Parts: sequence; structure tokens; C-alpha cells
Amino acid sequence: MSAPIVVHRPSPTGGRRVTIRGRIIGLARCDSDVIEFLRQAGLPDGTQLLDQPQWVEWRGGPAHHYAAT
Repeated sequence: MSAPIVVHRPSPTGGRRVTIRGRIIGLARCDSDVIEFLRQAGLPDGTQLLDQPQWVEWRGGPAHHYAAT
């Protein structure tokens, strides 16, 4: 089973697209953005979820890194 939350690779202009169960939630430019998206989706403990691979999959770049590559 794959993680329900995916933080995709950094875009050329910076930031990372975030999806929850395949639905685009927004473009995050920092961990606080991801945490806010999770809160809006009903997951109030987003801070604790970011480093749990069963919840969040970081694709195409290191976790917590949002700058353009």
C-alpha cells in the first residue's frame, strides 16, 4: 500500500506539488505549507506525519527540500 500523501519533486521554479489520495491539494514552498494542507484536509497532527513513510511519500528529491533543482 502506498502512502496517501505525496510530496512531489521540486518544480523548476521552486515548491513541491502535494497530493492526498491522488488529488492535488496545492504547491508547498516549505514544511509549514504541507502541514497547513494536511490540517485543511482534516489531519491536525501534520507535523508528526511528515517523516512517517506510511503517511507521506517524498518523491523526486530529499524530504523537506523545496528549492528548484
